[in-house]
Amino acid sequence: MATTVRRTVLTLPAAPVGPPNPLPALRPLDRLHTVDERTRRELPRDMARQIGYGALRTVLPVRLLDGYGRERTPTGLDAVVIENGRLRATVLPGLGGRIHSLHHKPSGRELLYRNPVLQPAAFALNGAWFSGGIEWNIGATGHSTLSCAPLHAAVVPAPDGGEMVRLWEWERLRDLPFQVDLWLPADSDFLRVGVRIRNPHERAVPVYWWSNIAVEEHPRTRVLAPADEAWHYGYERSLRRIPVPDYRDADRTYPLRGEYPADYFYEVPAAARKWITSLDEHGRGLVQTSTDALRGRKLFAWGAGRGGRRWQQWLTEPGTAGYAEIQAGLARTQLEHVKLEAGAELSWLEAYGPLAADAGTVHGDNWAAALAEVEGRLERALPRAGVDAAYGEWLTAADTEPVRELATGSGWGALEVLRSGVKLPGTPFGESTLGEEQGPWRELLTTGALPRPRRVVPPGPSLTAPAWRDMLETAPADPLTEYHLGVAQWQADDRAQAVRSWERGLALAPSRWPLLRCLAVADQEGGHPERAAERWLEAFTDLCQERRDDGDSWTAATAALGREAVEALLAVGRTADARTVWAGLLPAVQRRGRFQLLHARLLLAEGNRDEARAVFGRGFEVADLREGSEVLGEVWAELSDEPLPDAYEYRMRPHAER
Repeated sequence: MATTVRRTVLTLPAAPVGPPNPLPALRPLDRLHTVDERTRRELPRDMARQIGYGALRTVLPVRLLDGYGRERTPTGLDAVVIENGRLRATVLPGLGGRIHSLHHKPSGRELLYRNPVLQPAAFALNGAWFSGGIEWNIGATGHSTLSCAPLHAAVVPAPDGGEMVRLWEWERLRDLPFQVDLWLPADSDFLRVGVRIRNPHERAVPVYWWSNIAVEEHPRTRVLAPADEAWHYGYERSLRRIPVPDYRDADRTYPLRGEYPADYFYEVPAAARKWITSLDEHGRGLVQTSTDALRGRKLFAWGAGRGGRRWQQWLTEPGTAGYAEIQAGLARTQLEHVKLEAGAELSWLEAYGPLAADAGTVHGDNWAAALAEVEGRLERALPRAGVDAAYGEWLTAADTEPVRELATGSGWGALEVLRSGVKLPGTPFGESTLGEEQGPWRELLTTGALPRPRRVVPPGPSLTAPAWRDMLETAPADPLTEYHLGVAQWQADDRAQAVRSWERGLALAPSRWPLLRCLAVADQEGGHPERAAERWLEAFTDLCQERRDDGDSWTAATAALGREAVEALLAVGRTADARTVWAGLLPAVQRRGRFQLLHARLLLAEGNRDEARAVFGRGFEVADLREGSEVLGEVWAELSDEPLPDAYEYRMRPHAER
């Protein structure tokens, strides 16, 4: 069977991602994946340098996605199928280009963990993310902001004369275009994946990439990579070198033999072939290998404890198989960013396919023998020299222009191409993709001024890159321009100037709440919580007076601003004002799980302990609970001396249970 590429619709029970949060993401990122300075001093010099390089303060200019719930309905998702006589890959271009399924026909086996539902959860840098399949993480430490975003997709000629699927987008955290080419030769058991990241700027840029593969997890699942040591990172936020496979009296290459979630970054020797595999009790499973540029390999295990098991249920459906993640990245750990020089590019080739090895050797006590068995089987199935040769062949097609469109991504790349005039062979960002969000910025580019809004709506997204900040500084200083300029200055860490811009805008603004909210964040970050709370209260009052309807954008703005205001007011003991804000929220918003938790905190602050306990008793689900968050346990501890009920157990580190 010749390789074919076709479009289809995949129907899954899905919870809608919901509208973006209209409030600019001014507050610092959750510093979940960090190490302290003392730990960093003990690391290898190159690792310590890369851990200290390129950390983000915020996810600007990207907007947060936190408007989803837990109600799932059958939903049609646009998909692209790449298929030959041996392998079938199903890709979701509208959801970050995720490979949802990789089916091996001769054995009838699904090689990935294929999530039976689409349930957003707060794991991406900007919120919404979902588990399963193979995802492409670019930008900064964490799951990509493109996890639930559309990518451009098209058919291009493959190196062997067949068809290849190209995915591409403009990654906005680092302002970098990238592409992912999916190529399945006609007689192959292995899907080839060519990746290229280009830096069109006149400055070096921090780069991050990890390909994340979800695989089914069973008691006898073993993950192998060519390493005798690993860097262990747990949610107690420590990074330490440990032996592989045994650590603290357990073989950690079996994902279920640890109690708590943890990362294991394998110390793969520089000269070794780069690969990682997950094999079941029969020695069968998926293997991923690559050219040497993709040096890192990792196992993420949820562990066998209550928190990890609860997260597994949360991300899929109770009763389905759990999963572990095997990953491949540009650095040894995900705490690092690498430097991409001005005008340079990074590229590599990955391959994904089935592997069958001798089960007795794979699961035996001799780790070296197990590695040799896997590497020998891999070499016979897909020689290392063959991967290197395929990479060279793919490079000859990396600039080839698309011949048939499959899906359309965002218009941000087109806007950047329009602004800079950069030429990017093979990844066209056409002006036809410019949309409503890019419209005001295109007008700024062509006329030197942002257009006045035609109707009263929450402000659109801000752009914060230096070139756009320069244009805002020379544009007519109306309130909307001052608002966007302040956001750009804030992102550049020029906070005093950002405050001055917002204050200038506030003096003339017909719509005051967006500027008041920005000033509230500045006060909070500057150590003035009382003033911040007052500004949040004023902002929420102004929004409620201005709100035109109960449509998506106004509801999202009211919910986001109301939540921030209640939290800020509670922090300074202004319980009555917090109750006033709560009363101003729409009933449908109040019923959301996140707001039920907020209400329990409000009731506690009012001294209504029994009523707060009753909120937990009635049950709620915080749809956007962040990875590593312990807020449910903290609030419960104020209500009861009893153990935290299983329904609220999401804690991911040992000390949380002491």
